[in-house]
Amino acid sequence: MSKGFGSKMKNISDTNLLLAITIVVFFLMYIGAMLFLGEGFLKPQALFNILNANAALIILSCGMSIVMITGGIDISVGGVTALISMCCAVYLDKAGGSVAVSVLIALLIGLGFGLVQGFLVAYLEIQPFIVSLAGMFFARGMTTIVNTEPFNVANEAFVALKNTRIIVPGMGSVNRLGNYVDAYVEIGVIVALLIVVLLFCVLKWTKLGRNLYAVGGNSQSALMLGINVKRTKFIAHLLCGILAGVGGFVYFLHVGSGSPSHASGAEMNAIASSIIGGTMLTGGVGNIIGTFFGVLSLSTIQNIVSSAGLDQAWWTGITVAAMLCLFLVIQSVVMAARKKGNVK
Repeated sequence: MSKGFGSKMKNISDTNLLLAITIVVFFLMYIGAMLFLGEGFLKPQALFNILNANAALIILSCGMSIVMITGGIDISVGGVTALISMCCAVYLDKAGGSVAVSVLIALLIGLGFGLVQGFLVAYLEIQPFIVSLAGMFFARGMTTIVNTEPFNVANEAFVALKNTRIIVPGMGSVNRLGNYVDAYVEIGVIVALLIVVLLFCVLKWTKLGRNLYAVGGNSQSALMLGINVKRTKFIAHLLCGILAGVGGFVYFLHVGSGSPSHASGAEMNAIASSIIGGTMLTGGVGNIIGTFFGVLSLSTIQNIVSSAGLDQAWWTGITVAAMLCLFLVIQSVVMAARKKGNVK
């Protein structure tokens, strides 16, 4: 029996094994919170609120995972998000622009960063960390040049879109006054879920997905197999930039304002979510569904810390750091054990 189970475990890919670990840990955390921290986690809206607050982070983390699967990294996504929020806010509020054009502005900014950074990384072979670090500083600086003061957007069409709620049937709850309250999600959540499904299909069933994993696993072997390594890396950074554009607008749609301090630390949260979701920094291993659950796990642990009465910012930081280290250790142990088994 044990031999049969061991052989089945060997047949599971590294990506799927780490995905399973992430999902199990998330459900254990959330069920534990429901059991020990009371009513706040029992209502379905609590989970929907996590999705509402983190829709943009889900999209940014998906882009980060694609780059990390190829063995790269992009720490500019937070700065790009802030720049998009400020540009769209100024355009809508001060120039009287339209929502449709502001979406186009967001996509063009993300596309621009993806093109430039992808070219520098893939074709000039500059380290991704250095390129995206420069991109982060440039985006933050440009955000301040566009406007220095934070302000809320009063554009009527945008405010109406921001306040749009999608009712989730049958998932509402009764409040303290005895009234039934519908459960809802914001538009950004639908966008994020569609992107997760789309990228999952791309990575699992397309030639591009196989190329991304091959390049991240071993770029020299990928080159010998006839894969255009430079083009694959370029596409990965381009996709990350486009997703930063989409995520930037979703973030803007959630906060409804422009500020130089927006999305501070978003790039670190995206990296942490990807790692928790089973994407390895060394490349070649990762799963978009895992990244999705990585974001949920990161947000859930932050909510648990807050619900436990530890409201100071450093407790959240310490807890996230401990969780990140735990997942890195789990990844290292699992991969080492599997390599040892393969050698035997």
